[in-house]
Amino acid sequence: LVAAGGMMAEARFGVIIVDSVTNLFRTEYEGRGELSARQMHLGKFLRHLTRLADEFGVAVVVTNQVVANPDGNAMFAGANALKPIGGNIMAHASTTRIALRKGRGENRIAKIACSPVLPESEAQFSISELGIEDAKD
Repeated sequence: LVAAGGMMAEARFGVIIVDSVTNLFRTEYEGRGELSARQMHLGKFLRHLTRLADEFGVAVVVTNQVVANPDGNAMFAGANALKPIGGNIMAHASTTRIALRKGRGENRIAKIACSPVLPESEAQFSISELGIEDAKD
């Protein structure tokens, strides 16, 4: 992130994208014995991203992995069967969370799962060799 800050000081950027943010830390820290250290470093990384966003006026997009929610309440209607890896640190560092899932055929669904300014809603789209397109019927 220090190198990214240096690049942004020299040229104008509009977005920082971090793909699979928690995977960067899952490979460095293994097992429950290192969970505290992993979460501490993940939090530090996310705070640094927030500072870069504030300082340079860029949007930050991070992708993350999810796991099955072992909570017994997941059986009830409306309960979420998936939960993001990274716990509360990821939740508190995120302003708007968008969940992506596969739809019918080639379609994908993006759902605003949590946002302080946007209502919960969904949009369908398709990904093709041309890029992102309207959902196919």
